[in-house]
Amino acid sequence: MPTPDFIHTIRASAGRQLLWLPGVTAVVFDDQGRVLLGRRSDTRRWSLIGGIPEPGEQPAVCAVREVEEETAVRCVVERVILVQALKPVTYENGDVCQFMDITFRCRAVGGEARVNDDESLDVDWFEVDSLPDLDEFGVFRIKQALSDAPTWFDPTGSS
Repeated sequence: MPTPDFIHTIRASAGRQLLWLPGVTAVVFDDQGRVLLGRRSDTRRWSLIGGIPEPGEQPAVCAVREVEEETAVRCVVERVILVQALKPVTYENGDVCQFMDITFRCRAVGGEARVNDDESLDVDWFEVDSLPDLDEFGVFRIKQALSDAPTWFDPTGSS
């Protein structure tokens, strides 16, 4: 995944230490109720679309931008479905980040789903009852996007 320029600037003085960063995730549905997923080029796994807001960029605007940049699908944000601190991640180069993720439910309004940058190997729409192998958090976010009920996700599994 390409690292934004502003993070390169921070890393020049901060080194590889833990950076606390904002992140967004978009759960995008089409008119048939299918969910948009991308198969990531770094992990080769299917996942929801997401990214890092640029400095000053509103999170919802970032979600819309990331979806279009990665999949060529235009969408609108309908609502926030989850805000959560994720576990720290150590990248291959030794950089450590922890993200405060804001997940949005979005609705597709145009464009044709396709690989639109080098972050994805594949992009497709999936029926919610026929999802490819996703991690537990991805499945939870999709279920939460389909529900109006407030829910707590405990990544440690202790609640």
